[in-house]
Amino acid sequence: MSARSVIVFLFDALAMLIAWVGGFLLRFNFDVPPAYAQIMYVGVTVLLPVHAFVCLWAGLYRGLWVFASLPDLKRVLRAVAVTSAAMIVFMALYRPNGQIVPRSMIALFPILLAGVMGGGRAFYRMWKEHHLYGGLIAQGKPVIIVGAGRGGDLLVRELARSPDWRVVGLLDDDPSKCGSDLNGHPVLGPVSALPEVLAVHRARHVILSMPSAAIEARRHAAELAVAAGAQILTVPGLEDVMTGRVSISSLRRVEIEDLLGREPVSIDTPHVAHMLANKVVMVTGAGGSIGSELCRQIARFGPARLVFYEQSEFALYTLEQWFVDHMPGVAIVPLAGDVKDATRLAEVMEAHRPEVVFHAAAYKHVPLMEVGNAWQAVRNNVLGTLRVAEAACGQGVARFVLISTDKAVNPTNVMGATKRLAEMVCQVFQGRGSTRFEMVRFGNVLASAGSVIPKFQEQIARGGPVTVTHEEITRYFMSIPEASQLVLQAAAMGRGGEIFVLDMGQPVRIVDLARKMIRLSGYGDDEIRIEFTGLRPGEKLYEELLADCEKTRATPHPKLRVAQSRPLPDDFFRQLIAWVGQDAVLSDGAVRRKLMQWVPEYQPAERPALKLVPPGQRAGGDA
Repeated sequence: MSARSVIVFLFDALAMLIAWVGGFLLRFNFDVPPAYAQIMYVGVTVLLPVHAFVCLWAGLYRGLWVFASLPDLKRVLRAVAVTSAAMIVFMALYRPNGQIVPRSMIALFPILLAGVMGGGRAFYRMWKEHHLYGGLIAQGKPVIIVGAGRGGDLLVRELARSPDWRVVGLLDDDPSKCGSDLNGHPVLGPVSALPEVLAVHRARHVILSMPSAAIEARRHAAELAVAAGAQILTVPGLEDVMTGRVSISSLRRVEIEDLLGREPVSIDTPHVAHMLANKVVMVTGAGGSIGSELCRQIARFGPARLVFYEQSEFALYTLEQWFVDHMPGVAIVPLAGDVKDATRLAEVMEAHRPEVVFHAAAYKHVPLMEVGNAWQAVRNNVLGTLRVAEAACGQGVARFVLISTDKAVNPTNVMGATKRLAEMVCQVFQGRGSTRFEMVRFGNVLASAGSVIPKFQEQIARGGPVTVTHEEITRYFMSIPEASQLVLQAAAMGRGGEIFVLDMGQPVRIVDLARKMIRLSGYGDDEIRIEFTGLRPGEKLYEELLADCEKTRATPHPKLRVAQSRPLPDDFFRQLIAWVGQDAVLSDGAVRRKLMQWVPEYQPAERPALKLVPPGQRAGGDA
């Protein structure tokens, strides 16, 4: 039995003493005759162990007092009934000198015993809930709603029908709403007052009801709640609120993507639809994070057929099953194949005649490609691009879109340099035939395979530590759907040969990202620690700012610019084919020396001394 259960057990024993002695005192107006005092004392020695056994039998120590409820009351009444029956038996058997237990005790004893045992539990629960929550859980957990607009109004009405929540008040930045009431609940002030309101009302939950607010306003409110240690929920999108489809079941927890998210992307849908509708579209690397989302976005525009080309059997199967379950009306062709396999590529393109090819297949993990895999990065990222481009030109594909990376800008690692080489391959092919070649660069995408966010989530779930490579490391982030939509937009507006760069917004410090994720998971900074492990091979502290007006030119889309590209040497392509096509396996050093020749801006980062990190605790940095 735990210490807490022992305390409750002693309380129940005391309750029996209070009920037994109290009954005698009430019966005799607090002046018990000596003859009855003897009966009272003997009754204590007999009934106390009986009552103790009955309480254990009734299971009174399985529940928690702070959550005492009707089942607990039933167990208390069961124990009271059995102890009272034992008291009646004692009354019948024990009659010293003809004296008996007063008959009024048949009513007084169970009433007092039930009152003390049940009332003590109810009082403790009331005190505990007021101490923790500022109100009774039976009235609902206190919650602050941020947003006193249409969404807040619908949400207050919905929560009023739920016993789980008690709306303390609302916050809104509209001065005309502050001090007013919404369905009987006060608008307590602006959003900036959230930490003080949470503390005053002892609330630990916040619901964001700001579906029409700018992403920056929603992020600010969420960060205030996170800093105050509150648990945050949010309502669905604006369309759900305006149509009245707001329900408690639709509330969801705020995720790190909500704090890092950006304004929704607006794309020229008719222009993109003209490029994709009723066309055969092929995606290489279709099972990857970007490739699979590209397939989903492309499917929205009604292609005649969508060809998945993927080396990983599992990734291909997973993507196929997703389409079977969620988009059964889309004609898909899942095909296994390696982008370095020229014969397979020619066979696939001849059989399906794609009009648009999105080349997303690549090795992208920076440290992994840096040590022991440099030549494989060259073959997959450069030779693979070369083979797909040759096949596309050979079949007269109308558009070829290369998915590139911000790490191709002044690369310091093998992965970035090979992606820059892949861009140069596409530049060579542009103009050689009827195929338009376009390249799209972007940075880290949220929750992509191998990125820092899933890694942090795993580490937090294990109780930490969360590993970050450097205290000052920063990265740009955008969501996978946003990146994919901008890829489609760039492909639709490209005329051939452009290198599009995406506006990645403001950089994020990885250590700040880790702290926010820890708090969103319900932990404090002192509960899950952050460890700094040192920069990994090929890793930069800061990525290049892509949307630099001095190095790029504007496009009609505000989030897309076109990078200036330098001319290529006349003999570049001939020498490159000979290099990437050789059968020999080159060392990492030989690969780096050649990459520096092909990509003059490539400057390999000085490799830091490696710090051993326990298995399963790879540091977060490049994604």
